[in-house]
Amino acid sequence: MKEKMKAARFYKVGEPLRVEKVPIPVLGPEEVLINVKACGICGSDIHIVYEGVTPTAYSPITLGHEPSGAITALGSEVEGWQVGDRVTVNPFITCGKCINCLSGNSQICMSRRVIGIHTEGGLAEFLKVPSKNLVRLPDHVPFDQGGIAVDAVATPFHAITNRGALKVGEKVAIFGCGGLGIHGVQIAKVCGASVVIAVEAIDSALERAKKVGADEVINPRKDSPVKKIREMTDGSGVDLACEFIGLKETIEQALGCIRVGGKVVVVGLGSETVFLPPPTTFVRTELSLLGSYGSTTSEIQNVIDLVASGKLNLSDSITAKFPLEEVNQGLNHLHKKIGNPIRIVMEID
Repeated sequence: MKEKMKAARFYKVGEPLRVEKVPIPVLGPEEVLINVKACGICGSDIHIVYEGVTPTAYSPITLGHEPSGAITALGSEVEGWQVGDRVTVNPFITCGKCINCLSGNSQICMSRRVIGIHTEGGLAEFLKVPSKNLVRLPDHVPFDQGGIAVDAVATPFHAITNRGALKVGEKVAIFGCGGLGIHGVQIAKVCGASVVIAVEAIDSALERAKKVGADEVINPRKDSPVKKIREMTDGSGVDLACEFIGLKETIEQALGCIRVGGKVVVVGLGSETVFLPPPTTFVRTELSLLGSYGSTTSEIQNVIDLVASGKLNLSDSITAKFPLEEVNQGLNHLHKKIGNPIRIVMEID
């Protein structure tokens, strides 16, 4: 095997990534080396490169936390995997020992690290990861879909099925139909929601939401989401509202549209302070306001199984592809929302 590989390296906020030659990672006994075939980019990468909102553990560092590819080497103690196996990767590296890991909530491990933020990422020819982070990718699931599944799809899956605990027949409102929310619409339908209402300020995104299963759509620039959702549900409100934007306004709208005893799950990241209803209302109506972050390896497996079975369709989720050498063009497309992207993927030889 050659000694060096191409990788897209982040040096400083506001500067383009540099595609450089760096040493191929050396494996520990429980790690595998993946020949990366595809790696998605998302809002977290924009926060790192353009905004400095999400700091990396060090620099320079290789970004990319939505990788997929084929195993090319195994550590001495790895079992159950073979060279050539097609895989995708849970980007959360966890301790396996803290109370959250032991209780099945490894996505909020007390010492979690994220590939491409705290350790070297997948925007490279090769990536090393712990073997416990692998999820098998069936032959008929493309590498690009396998890559975006670990975040763009598994994150809303965790929010809706775990944190939101959606029950068959419940009514759901999805606030934001971008890279996460559009998959939230699909997941809510797949998991048995009787009605899915999509709220989004971009008409083309609402059209996409209809295409993947939204029963009703609302543009908040034209109508009040709270008023419209109340009208659509005969005044009662939805059972579950999921917010994928991270704005004070949309979170408070989500709180205003749920039924007595309903839940709001917030996935969007933002810095604004959110105000709750008065305790007399919040308590007497047993409202639930929940945060949701990432997903577990088993949830990623669930998502891949849904994709493999045809129940979850990601064929329209990738709106642009670029070779690794054009990573900055891909980031710019996402940052400026050129073509109203859902997910942009870097293809790596």
